[in-house]
Amino acid sequence: MRAGVPTLRSVTTDPRTLAVDCGGGGIKANVLDSSGTAHATPLRVPTPYPLPPELLVDTVADLAARLPDADRVTVGMPGMIRRGVVVHTPHYVTRSGPRSRVDPALVEAWSSFDVQAAVARRLGVPALVLNDAEVHGAGVVAASGLELVLTLGTGLGSALFHGGRLAPHLEWSRAPVRRGTSYDAYVGEPERRRLGNALWSRRVLAVVDGLRPVFWWDRLYLGGGNARLITPTVRERLGEDVVVVPNSAALVGGARAWDLPPS
Repeated sequence: MRAGVPTLRSVTTDPRTLAVDCGGGGIKANVLDSSGTAHATPLRVPTPYPLPPELLVDTVADLAARLPDADRVTVGMPGMIRRGVVVHTPHYVTRSGPRSRVDPALVEAWSSFDVQAAVARRLGVPALVLNDAEVHGAGVVAASGLELVLTLGTGLGSALFHGGRLAPHLEWSRAPVRRGTSYDAYVGEPERRRLGNALWSRRVLAVVDGLRPVFWWDRLYLGGGNARLITPTVRERLGEDVVVVPNSAALVGGARAWDLPPS
């Protein structure tokens, strides 16, 4: 295998997917078959900053070179992504990571950057690039009714599915929830660290209760790296229509996202 370029395997009846989950603090990757079974130990590297688009593509290629060959690649990344093209990304335009100063040169570099095409060219396999919460959701939804996915990590990610079909992405997590504070800041990682898990969990409960009459979901999935930190007391109060799912869904979803019905 050439450095950073997985070789297309001769047998593609069960295609293997390089799944890459790009977060504000770390980038994870693994190779999975179509059932979501991993074929290696997952890799994780800190998200490098500053992060121009070319460095993200290089990081994905470096991870690919350390993993088994794959037939295709899925990348989930934060922000508004339309057909693999970046409309807006919140963390990667900053100088040193989440909540640091925005660099206008990075804003320009990321605006309208076709990540999907760049990754496909670099790795030499078909690529699919979606919002990270959308990929996470692909790994957990039952394709029945209205299903909302919220990911709790550096900020708050979201994805909405109806009958298994992905709805157009909305960055409503950036809307104000209280005194001009966005949902993203209200339950993001900095506030969890400041408040502690108990008080932060109560905020998560308040968000769930506040959004329920907005979406009237059939099922809400809470995922992301911080979902496991929701306290048992709050878990019991979330309701039977809420399921806390493991963060591994972000990689499993990379394999399953290729089977989502067209939007």
